[in-house]
Amino acid sequence: MTETLMNAADRWRPLTELLHALLERIAGELPGCLGTGLTVSRGERPLRVLAATGVAEHLLPAQLAHGGPVAVADATGEPVTTDRLFGDARWPALTRETVFDGGPAAAAIRGAVALPGFWDDDGAFVLSATLDRPPAAGTLAVLERYAKLTEMTLVVAETATAGDPDQMLDLLASRAAIEQAKGAIMAARRCPPEEAWQTLRRASQEFNVKVRELAVALVEYLGGHAAAQPEGTREIRPGAPARHAAERLWSAFTPGSP
Repeated sequence: MTETLMNAADRWRPLTELLHALLERIAGELPGCLGTGLTVSRGERPLRVLAATGVAEHLLPAQLAHGGPVAVADATGEPVTTDRLFGDARWPALTRETVFDGGPAAAAIRGAVALPGFWDDDGAFVLSATLDRPPAAGTLAVLERYAKLTEMTLVVAETATAGDPDQMLDLLASRAAIEQAKGAIMAARRCPPEEAWQTLRRASQEFNVKVRELAVALVEYLGGHAAAQPEGTREIRPGAPARHAAERLWSAFTPGSP
């Protein structure tokens, strides 16, 4: 469905305006911000630029081609910060010359931040910002505050433009299951929503099961009965691998539970 989302951003002006407004608001809260960006991917498909402002219009395509904080954040699932965007040993192929032909914009660039996130089982995004200074202590926190809004914007945009009622209902059912599982993990680990989501993602990859099935299996394992699912949606029925993964996941950080 990412293709649908990309096409919607090209054709549906309200979505384009909303995404740019979100990025502009982020930029307005970051002193020295030169540009912000949003990249998205689904499953094994590569990252694509969905929206960008300022220098990010040039930087994001270059990072996807030559490496950079956005690519590293997407690959690792962890936030990335750098005091020197050009010259960082983690992405040696990204240089001023690969992005710009010189000029004041290139000379001003120093730091950068990238924050990965997800809006459903296999839909990922990265929020990023480029600065004329090293990131401050609260720079990443600003992106974190906007991550949930970004997530919900992508959910609404994709469901509204998918054109397939079954796909929309499936996505909504997945969201409900994932939110229940995240809530259980947050309560057990006393962690924020982002960490709970990363826990689900890592477990789904480790055990090779879909996040939605793992989420339902976890809720059912903890509750001892079938999980309630939204009316009118196709039931998510976790198989034996998902149930095994849920049991292993829970026992990993709550010995003796449930």
